[in-house]
Amino acid sequence: MLAAKKADDHDRFAHLRELVRSANHTVKMRKGTFLFQEGMDAAELYLILSGKVQISKIGADGKEMCFRICGPGEIIGELTLFTAEPRYLLTAKVIEDGEVAAMKKDDLEQQLLTNPALTYEYMQWVSMHARRTQTKFRDLIMHGKKGALYSTLIRMCNSYGVQLDNGSILIDLTLKNQDLANFCGTTRESVNRMLNALKQQGILSIKKGKITIHDLDYLKKEIHCENCPAEICCIE
Repeated sequence: MLAAKKADDHDRFAHLRELVRSANHTVKMRKGTFLFQEGMDAAELYLILSGKVQISKIGADGKEMCFRICGPGEIIGELTLFTAEPRYLLTAKVIEDGEVAAMKKDDLEQQLLTNPALTYEYMQWVSMHARRTQTKFRDLIMHGKKGALYSTLIRMCNSYGVQLDNGSILIDLTLKNQDLANFCGTTRESVNRMLNALKQQGILSIKKGKITIHDLDYLKKEIHCENCPAEICCIE
């Protein structure tokens, strides 16, 4: 499921990714550092070549709301294009060592102004990310904390799920309960209670920080899942 979705995304947005990669400027990333932070001047956008980056917003009270976990092939920093005095709107924290290709914002803007086919591809890509964000907020607002957690688990299955022989799905991503809480806009204690209830029902299990979903249909039924395409219902 994951391989097919990613292959399709790479085919659809291949020209955009290749353009950013062609900038021929790469940056090494170290876990725990920031590629950029909210409020910084935005001069570049990035294509992740390896590693993982968490995209989030941090409130004045220090509370963090996570939006995406991005891996190889994902472009980040894109919200600054065609804006005056651009500044990054979100924070990009490195959660796995890797490398990114960096491209000057001005260079990409010039390419988009002169290449209609590339501009059309970019518009499709921005539209897809807008739909992803809208559906995340829909689940949070309409279904509350439980809906936010269940939809986050479903999205993680679509993005990082590995199908096991017994039909269960291993989310191949090490997660702390606080990480899940940040995605759900709630507290770690609330996530603890909900996960414990799901474990008692046999819906999921957790081993060494990785979650295995045993009954994905249960999660979907509980939030009245609309079976959105995997490219929309994902955590990237």
